[in-house]
Amino acid sequence: MKDYELTVLFHPDLEMNLDPAVDKVKKLIESNGGKITKEENDGKKRLAYKISNQEFAVYYYIDLELPAEAPAKISSAMNINDEVLRYLLVRTDERKAKFAARHAAKATNEDEEEGTINSEKGE
Repeated sequence: MKDYELTVLFHPDLEMNLDPAVDKVKKLIESNGGKITKEENDGKKRLAYKISNQEFAVYYYIDLELPAEAPAKISSAMNINDEVLRYLLVRTDERKAKFAARHAAKATNEDEEEGTINSEKGE
């Protein structure tokens, strides 16, 4: 299984009741052997250009793990979904993820050390 990132732009009219559309996408992922590791609703945003005569879309991000044959099946199903204006399914770069994790750990350690130094000074 490889790591992927799925960005979905949902129709703006679904903003108030997004759960059924998101559930469809989740079921599609899980029925193709995928596992969702993280998801985030980024809300309604203005598009850079109109898509299907829509100026806004609801952005939804999903980090997932998929077997080799699943991306093609998911892409074909997403193409015929009326609730989805656009989607982007990309494989994440493992090296970039490891670098980001190391960088975050280093920043956390520096913050902890700074807090210790400040507490020793009585600040």
